[in-house]
Amino acid sequence: MRSQTPFHHVRPVLAALAAGTAVVLSGCSSTAAVQPADDAANPACASMMVLLPDVLADLDRRQTNSQGTAAWGDPAQVVLRCGVTVPGPSTDPCVSVNGVDWLAKEGDPAWTLTTYGRTPATEVLFDPNQVPSSTVLAELATAAAKIPAQGSCTTVDKSVDLP
Repeated sequence: MRSQTPFHHVRPVLAALAAGTAVVLSGCSSTAAVQPADDAANPACASMMVLLPDVLADLDRRQTNSQGTAAWGDPAQVVLRCGVTVPGPSTDPCVSVNGVDWLAKEGDPAWTLTTYGRTPATEVLFDPNQVPSSTVLAELATAAAKIPAQGSCTTVDKSVDLP
């Protein structure tokens, strides 16, 4: 049996978005199915989750079916999970937006950005062809910064302070 990713319901949506196709996650429900991260119940996640914006990159926030998760857009165009495994040293590109470091993994079509130097870590999945990464990261920075930094990237590919 093939292992499903934490975003097994969302990845097809993002792939369809890249192809310009509309997809409905489920009949008439607007709840996005997102598998929680292993440490989603961490109290630091709760502190961050309450600060997440209701609107992100002009997309309305939706209900999700699990703790420590958020989704914006219907169908979901941005998905967030708090409590993912904290990344160790990496050669992945690092960007710093408003004081929060993120490791970037480019996918096709979805990118995954994971906070670096914060425990627990938070990851965000989105298609940069549909939603600008600078907007997503700038609008999530205040909430992500609620989890205190314990380290930072040694090499930052891009550092940006946005309003």
